[in-house]
Amino acid sequence: MNCLSLPKKLNMSENVRVRFAPSPTGPLHIGGVRTALYNYLFAKKHKGTFIIRIEDTDQNRFVPGAQKYITDSLEWAGIMPTEGPGLGGDYGPYVQSERMHLYKPYAVQLIENDKAYYAFDTSEELDEMRGNAKNAGMPNWQYNVISRSTMKNSLTLPSKEVQRRLDAGDPFVIRMKMPRNEDVRFEDIIRGWVVVNTNNLDDKVLFKSDGLPTYHLANIVDDHLMKISHVIRGEEWLPSAPLHILLYRAFGWDAPQFAHLPLLLKPDGNGKLSKRDGDRIGFPVFTLNWTTADGEVFAGYKEEGYLQPAFINMLAFLGWNPGTTQELFTLDELAEAFTLDRVSKSGAKFDPDKTKWFQQSYLRAMDNAVLGEALKEYCPNETTERLAKVAELMKERATFIADIPAEGAYLMERPTEYDEQTVSKKWKEGTSVLMLEWMEKLKSSEFDAETLDALFKKFIEEKEIGFGQAMPQYRLLLTGKGVGPGLFDISEFLGKEECIARMQISLEKLK
Repeated sequence: MNCLSLPKKLNMSENVRVRFAPSPTGPLHIGGVRTALYNYLFAKKHKGTFIIRIEDTDQNRFVPGAQKYITDSLEWAGIMPTEGPGLGGDYGPYVQSERMHLYKPYAVQLIENDKAYYAFDTSEELDEMRGNAKNAGMPNWQYNVISRSTMKNSLTLPSKEVQRRLDAGDPFVIRMKMPRNEDVRFEDIIRGWVVVNTNNLDDKVLFKSDGLPTYHLANIVDDHLMKISHVIRGEEWLPSAPLHILLYRAFGWDAPQFAHLPLLLKPDGNGKLSKRDGDRIGFPVFTLNWTTADGEVFAGYKEEGYLQPAFINMLAFLGWNPGTTQELFTLDELAEAFTLDRVSKSGAKFDPDKTKWFQQSYLRAMDNAVLGEALKEYCPNETTERLAKVAELMKERATFIADIPAEGAYLMERPTEYDEQTVSKKWKEGTSVLMLEWMEKLKSSEFDAETLDALFKKFIEEKEIGFGQAMPQYRLLLTGKGVGPGLFDISEFLGKEECIARMQISLEKLK
């Protein structure tokens, strides 16, 4: 039994070049964005190049608008490549449909070197073989090193017959000639050594009857021509890696290093996170909104109000950890900390609660002036300076920017409704009289939060009552709510005149 061991390890002093190679078959799932993020971080850490290549060889599944959606998603996430369609670079074109003239000569080269062969079997004949095998108790029939000897291909037909068929334009595919009983060994950066025997592999189609390459051939040729040093991709491509290793050997090329990332799993860990799971768990699984041809809308993180840094940190921690207690990173900090050896081998469960925690953490860390600018969208008649103060008061209790004007509407407008539970529990006989006395105290007071706090404590001490007998009632008069941010901060923000006016109006309504 022969043994093949590839690829060589790259010295990090050499030029690191990585690529993200999505297919434009629909919206970019967050699993794909995570793959792009890890490639971006790896390239940035090693001062390398991050490339995007659009792999659109499967024209039957092409979805209009998907390519733009992919680049828009990466741009919003802040992880744009430096080479790719519309970005420039010395190794283009970066869309496979624009490179079609490149692939057939490489497929023919494999045939000439006895590494591949022409196969003339029709789809009906292949279906018949599968049916016969299934009836014989072999449901997983493959076109492989054993079965190829009974099929119509350039390994079984006379050379003159092969040439006649080619000259006549008979349909054909080009298949990989898988070696017999050979161990393909390669060291995955994340998973360690992987060993697969070629007897378990089929003779994959490399070039289709429609004149287009399959993913396998185009992927290998493009990675070689674009001088890709590391292939960082999802676990779903791990079964294809032995074939890709064999293709590199067949061409006489050095293979890149491989790193296969863990799957993103549903929150309960049962299966891969799908686009439909977003509807079920109430969290987006796409970066941006996606509208199908039928008008169905799938929610995106951007439109749902998530901040870009929160989204990026959430993704980074889905399968990777820094080995420290730090959980909030800038992109530069992530690049500095990121290493592939800290990426998990096992699937990463999507955690909606942790995602929301990241969002809340970044919202609270936002500069109030920046938040004030963002709030102008919701409150165009308020000044930015005033909205910055609203943000300061409300952001600790908010998850999204939109929550601030929604939950803190009373900071801009007088309340018209009052929390029923607080009214029934806290508004007792004598409360109105107590609040009138408190209002008189306010009329002659300075109106900064610290002074008001001290004044209130003195007031309840004099009245020999607890906070619960006066504080919720005062909040109710000012805001209509039972809970909220610091009440004396709210009072200072509203100002004496407004506070007195609100108390008078509310006392009249709560008689």
